[in-house]
Amino acid sequence: MDRDEVDRALTRLGAEHEAVETSLLALQDHAGRRLLEGAGLTGVTKERWAAADASITRLWTYFDAYSGALAAARRIRDRRRWPSRDDLIELTDRLRGPGVTIAGAGVEGAALAERFSLAALVTRMNELYASSLDVVVAADAVWSALPARIDLLAAELHRTRSLAHSVGVRPGEHPSGDDLEDITAELAELRERVIADPLAFWLPVAGSSAPGGGRPDTGRYDRAALALEDVRREVEAVLDVRQDAEARLISVRDVLSRADRTLAEARTARGEVLAKIAASEVPAVSGPPTALQEQLATAAEYRRQAQWHRLSPLLESLEERAGEELRRARESLTAVTAPLAVRAELRGRLDAYKAKMARHGMAEDPLLIERYDTARRMLWSAPCDLRAAEQAVLRYQQAAAEALAPRQHRPVGPGEEDA
Repeated sequence: MDRDEVDRALTRLGAEHEAVETSLLALQDHAGRRLLEGAGLTGVTKERWAAADASITRLWTYFDAYSGALAAARRIRDRRRWPSRDDLIELTDRLRGPGVTIAGAGVEGAALAERFSLAALVTRMNELYASSLDVVVAADAVWSALPARIDLLAAELHRTRSLAHSVGVRPGEHPSGDDLEDITAELAELRERVIADPLAFWLPVAGSSAPGGGRPDTGRYDRAALALEDVRREVEAVLDVRQDAEARLISVRDVLSRADRTLAEARTARGEVLAKIAASEVPAVSGPPTALQEQLATAAEYRRQAQWHRLSPLLESLEERAGEELRRARESLTAVTAPLAVRAELRGRLDAYKAKMARHGMAEDPLLIERYDTARRMLWSAPCDLRAAEQAVLRYQQAAAEALAPRQHRPVGPGEEDA
């Protein structure tokens, strides 16, 4: 190396020395490193921090050796403005050759000393620094993210538990009360684990070479938060029951009352059908829903005793079953009155055809009168044989159609109008 090359090398190595020193001091003062030093670590964090701590110690040893070698080279260069040939040879050896010996760097079974060039030593320090910083940054990121979130969720859990207790949602009495206990235990265990083994909750980014490349694993926290949200919604539903229980109970009573009245109407209609319609199969009508009335009384008792957590599911069931009971009662009424509806339809059809024949001037046709009287007598007598009455109406319709057929095909003469 000539003088200019030596000066440039010393300048470059001096800049690298300053950069390494700055990085080491920043690492030494890093909050994550201080926390790792004072924490009672377990698991993967304990193992990785032990290796990283040894690497940091080794880094300072390397740095001291690097500083000494660089200072020695500078002293040689500072002897004279124009270095001699021997000075340049020595400087070349110190700046480029493996002239830095570090004792105790070997591993078990290998040499107890390592020799580096200054450039190789910088590379080695950068490697150790990156691996050590990765551990420190990852642990600090987990500690910065998860414990605070867990504490906030624990505070929300405390509020939810207090609210749940106020409406009777307690462990052993309501599933959500048991869920709250499980979430409480999960958060306590999770926080303890995060503090003791933060690197167990670190997800490195695949392919990233930057120290601390990754993110905290919030999977367990997220599941606990979702479980708490489900419980909170359940508690809010119970609170809603407390606020509008009376109105909902009144509504259920009203629906059941309407169902009872509809069933009573169906029973009355069934008696009428049996009396007025012959040879008709009329479905039976069930009695009032006594089981629902008993459950309604139980719900009212829950309300009086402020057992909202018991009232909530019972009231939802009552609302659903009361609606089903009203639909069933209406269907029963429709089924029972079907024969009367058929009779009414036949009566209407018979009268409509009679009016039609009157418009055509055929009301006095003997055959039509005879068939009309037969059908009318069947439809207005009790009990009414619907099958026979329907056949009688069809015979009247047929006679009417036959009577109208010649008029519809006869040519219209002068002065005649088509009826």
